[in-house]
Amino acid sequence: MKSLLVIAAAACGCVMAGAGEIPGSPMVPIPGGEYLRPLEKGATPRVVASFFLDVRQTTNAEFLAFVIAHPQWRRSNINRLFAEKSYLSHWAGDTELGPGAPADSPVVSVSWHAARAFLKAAGKRLPTVDEWEFAARADEFKPDASSEPAFRRKILDWYSKPNPAVLPPVSSQPPNFYGVSGMHGLVWEWTGDFVSAMSSGEGRSDGSPDAQLFCGGGGADPNQAIEYANFMRIAVRSSLQGDFCLPGLGFRGARDMPVPPAVDQPAKQP
Repeated sequence: MKSLLVIAAAACGCVMAGAGEIPGSPMVPIPGGEYLRPLEKGATPRVVASFFLDVRQTTNAEFLAFVIAHPQWRRSNINRLFAEKSYLSHWAGDTELGPGAPADSPVVSVSWHAARAFLKAAGKRLPTVDEWEFAARADEFKPDASSEPAFRRKILDWYSKPNPAVLPPVSSQPPNFYGVSGMHGLVWEWTGDFVSAMSSGEGRSDGSPDAQLFCGGGGADPNQAIEYANFMRIAVRSSLQGDFCLPGLGFRGARDMPVPPAVDQPAKQP
């Protein structure tokens, strides 16, 4: 199925950069399926539809092009309802990156609102929690390495280290089974429905107002945690608010997989 999706994506140009106003990362198709969201009560498998995902995080250079084209999202102009004071604080200026923000490093200190605005201009959106977690289970060799001790240890080792003062390039991480790099080991990432990480069966991503995405909540029991790395991600997401701008928090884009047109069946002969 993976090869068919890659062929279909290449045929329609979807593995190339987004066809929106602002260029960004190339994308690859992620074949959908079922998985168990960490810490969710009832252990009900969630169904994830096939989707496209950026192969890497959005870079400082790409976000710079966005704020040049959209001055309202520059550091000195942004509405404080949409980003706190630390927004792009590692940049040298409104339209100057400086030594603390290499062009090819992931952009961080951007709010959920700013990330969504960038991706809208690029013809994309933020991945959902389920999409991100589904794709992030993959290592270099298989689509689900979540039960592998070495895979878990690699994630925990990263979580235990402080962020470097200057982040490495987005190309510094090896691609996983799908061709997606840096989901573990570089920066944390925004998801579109980050609050739903702590909800249990509430379906907050099925039409809930964006206003509900400003604070954590939900009903999962932390005592159900089987694996500490999963608990860490859920704890971080549940602590976020939409205007937060953190030095280790970036983002990448996603896009819905087009639904193939229905094939008309020939009418049965009487």
